[in-house]
Amino acid sequence: MKDRVQIGGLTPLTSTDFPGCLAAVVFCQGCPWRCGYCHNPHLIPRNSDTQLDWPSVLSFLRRRQGLLDAVVFSGGEPTLQDSLASAINEVRNLGFKVGLHTGGTYPSRLGELLPLLSWVGMDIKAAFSDYDKVTGTPASGEKARESARLLLASGVPCEFRTTVHPLYHSKDSLLQLAEELRDLGVRNYVLQEFRPQGCADEKVSSYPVQEFLDEVLCSRIGVMFDSFSVRRG
Repeated sequence: MKDRVQIGGLTPLTSTDFPGCLAAVVFCQGCPWRCGYCHNPHLIPRNSDTQLDWPSVLSFLRRRQGLLDAVVFSGGEPTLQDSLASAINEVRNLGFKVGLHTGGTYPSRLGELLPLLSWVGMDIKAAFSDYDKVTGTPASGEKARESARLLLASGVPCEFRTTVHPLYHSKDSLLQLAEELRDLGVRNYVLQEFRPQGCADEKVSSYPVQEFLDEVLCSRIGVMFDSFSVRRG
């Protein structure tokens, strides 16, 4: 590849980042959004002094052929990488399934990648009208909505998930978001409790979040989807 993907980290083995598969996770460097609850803030800058070399990552994956089922590109925001499609094809040629974790930041790029992917986990930040409050980026909600539409239309197996924090969400806004996703055609939805580990914003990390996702709220949201769960901290 002319311009190698920028890699900020590598998890050599996980059973939780690609459903039903043993996978490695490649963390891409760089993200244009500035979500206050981000637990990987070191991956937000486009460049880092601790980046991994892509050929070294490929070498590692070759040694894991037959041992791993899949490789997940996460971040940061992996669709920021101009050479992501080339990297995905190299991984596919090694015999791995490929998954993607994305916020839907670049709908057109996501649309080009979807035919190459076996599974996508899409992070939905908030009700689409509230996106700017979370991401710090104007018009981010419309980009996420368009990405969600493309993903659902593609037929690629997927999960939509929202990390919940009282500074950014209320129970009413979560119900609004769930209704928006249901109306788009989302079938598999997960709410994730905020975890303070890694969060660089002390105001966010120290804010009490316990018991925000109570049984009544989760029941009201759960009936909107074929599959619904809550991932506790």
